[in-house]
Amino acid sequence: MSSSGAVDAHIHPPKVEVFDVPAMTNTDNKGFRRPVLEYRETSYGLYMSRTADHPRFTHLEVWLLPALGLRANIFHFVDGYRPNQRLYLDVGEFSGPDADGRWHAVDWYLDLIDEAERPLRLVDVDEIFQAHAAGLLTTAECAKAVEISAITMTGSAVAGGVQAWLDMQIGEPLTWIDTA
Repeated sequence: MSSSGAVDAHIHPPKVEVFDVPAMTNTDNKGFRRPVLEYRETSYGLYMSRTADHPRFTHLEVWLLPALGLRANIFHFVDGYRPNQRLYLDVGEFSGPDADGRWHAVDWYLDLIDEAERPLRLVDVDEIFQAHAAGLLTTAECAKAVEISAITMTGSAVAGGVQAWLDMQIGEPLTWIDTA
């Protein structure tokens, strides 16, 4: 917060998304509703694949993994943009399906980036502190986000990579477009 008590302009509420399986749409945190090419529901989560109208990437794949508190993303970037990034993990609360067949995502600010030849990297730590100070996340939510991040980073290091750790946690390989 600023000295006037107002929330700083760059602080935002947790990002909330809806994955509407029956309607085959994904509504992002800004309210944009986009068509989905594929949804796949499993006992451990929800897979989504859709095109993207973004200047930096053309396709998005997502696995919502509620028991792990993770959303695993693969961004299919345009040539030359972040060539070493493999997975981008959002930490938060993920649930579904609800009574209408929709899944929900609440991003708790912390993110983990998996890049070739680098250890898993934790980012946006400043954002979670700012969100807590602004009353946008509870202490319990912040503590859970840190715990999820620590478990994921430690598990990934022991397993030899985040994809191997995720596969071990869910009991089978997560499939993506390039691995299906």
